[in-house]
Amino acid sequence: MVSKWSKRFFQMAKLVSSWSKDPSTQVGSVIARRNRIVSVGFNGYPHGIADSANVDNRDVKYLKTLHAEENAILFAKSDLEKCEIWITHFPCPNCAAKIIQTGISAVHCPKQTANFLLRWQDKIKISEDMFSEAQVKLDWILF
Repeated sequence: MVSKWSKRFFQMAKLVSSWSKDPSTQVGSVIARRNRIVSVGFNGYPHGIADSANVDNRDVKYLKTLHAEENAILFAKSDLEKCEIWITHFPCPNCAAKIIQTGISAVHCPKQTANFLLRWQDKIKISEDMFSEAQVKLDWILF
């Protein structure tokens, strides 16, 4: 059973994801501590960089893009120890490392589609193993 707060934070993450200008994948994240929002983030180019996601080729776009988790961590104005994060897509290993390093204690993510799991299974496994080893709780949200 998904708590009302977990549902709210995931709904907020979905809303924040809509702020991304990425034409193919919009990702949002919400960091909270004790049911209070600490920070939000969405995937996109850094401030001051022309948002040309529709023009740049895929490789260049990935090099320029900050992930939703990274933006939420960077925008946070407080220590993230013991916070939790809600993300619309499962975090890549680089974002998993940043989540672990900040002291975030739990990751909440919806059960991913079979296509997403097949496409990213190697990276998902690495992130899952990292979270397990670092004792970060992983919560696959089922709605």
